[in-house]
Amino acid sequence: METTIEKVEGVVIVTAQYESLDAGTVADFKGDVEAVIEDGTKVVLDLSKVEFVDSAGLGGIVWFLKQLAAQGGDLKVCGVCSSVRALFELIRMHRLLAIYNDRDEAQRAYQSA
Repeated sequence: METTIEKVEGVVIVTAQYESLDAGTVADFKGDVEAVIEDGTKVVLDLSKVEFVDSAGLGGIVWFLKQLAAQGGDLKVCGVCSSVRALFELIRMHRLLAIYNDRDEAQRAYQSA
């Protein structure tokens, strides 16, 4: 498992332990996160260890977002490095995802909502 999952104050924290979220790792990522997709799950996806994302990785994140949304859940992303953030902005993914600087900030956003 290259993804750690923990629950903190009602929020599921998913930390991708991959250096690259790409065609070679996205199937494992999807398999790991599938377990947290339940009714109303609030998830923070921590990408602080991820330095590269390709189109397959983007597809995996969008898949996760759609699966959660279909179950009434929500996804917030944090720890996005500058190169991945630039990619998110280039393809306007930052309009789909709520992106925060760190886990605490993302988790607090759920508390204030």
